[in-house]
Amino acid sequence: MGRTRGTWNSTGTWAAGVALVALLAFTGYAVLSGDEDTDTPSKGGSSASATASPGPSATYAPPDDWSEPTSWAALPRGERTDRGSQVGFPHSTEGAVAMMVAANTTAIEGETTNVDEQLRIYRSYIGADDQSSENAEQIELAAIESDKALAKQMGVSPGQPLPSGAYVRGTVVGYKVIKESDTEVSAWLLSRVVQKNGETEREKGSYTRTLAGAQWEGGDWKLTGDATVRAQQEVQGQAQPTMAAPGDPEFNQAGWTAIRQAS
Repeated sequence: MGRTRGTWNSTGTWAAGVALVALLAFTGYAVLSGDEDTDTPSKGGSSASATASPGPSATYAPPDDWSEPTSWAALPRGERTDRGSQVGFPHSTEGAVAMMVAANTTAIEGETTNVDEQLRIYRSYIGADDQSSENAEQIELAAIESDKALAKQMGVSPGQPLPSGAYVRGTVVGYKVIKESDTEVSAWLLSRVVQKNGETEREKGSYTRTLAGAQWEGGDWKLTGDATVRAQQEVQGQAQPTMAAPGDPEFNQAGWTAIRQAS
């Protein structure tokens, strides 16, 4: 999908917006890849043909002609909480997408680190066959390096809380189902990632597009490497949905469904 293999230029994007890709990468199924541009890149490159990698890319410039999304969804919540994560989603396509959204919703701020968030997501949302002590250790080590980079960006020592008012947050704002069945669902996720380095600093943001595959496992939806590989194969050679904010005409043209906050 992108031109930069093994990393992304934005530490915040890696930390907040692409948790499931980072996690699946360490299972040996996916290779981290993607492009990052938080300024004003052209939209022409945002719908290029998909490659075999689910890694995210980020680009967006808001238009003047806003329009209401034509497709909305109020996704279900998990029935319970485990390690601070919602789990126990309904056995439906919407339930699978809701799990994917939860697994890509992160907040690094105060004393909550990227290590905290990555391990929470790994333990809550990754399938049993993709979990091992070795994978968990690799994820933790990579997240530690990400935390060090964030600390440097924000002017604090590694291991210290982020400055007051500083944060990196990732929120899924739209999705597009690729394939669905009773036991497996794949989808594109459109996320908004924002980073603020302190109370007086300007918030910077970008959009990311991520490919996800989930399987029904042990009474809940889980992200798995096998499902992600099949999702990659399904979209191989197809145009990726254009990244655009809800309200942008291109959001509707790309076939995204906007996410309405459940009550």
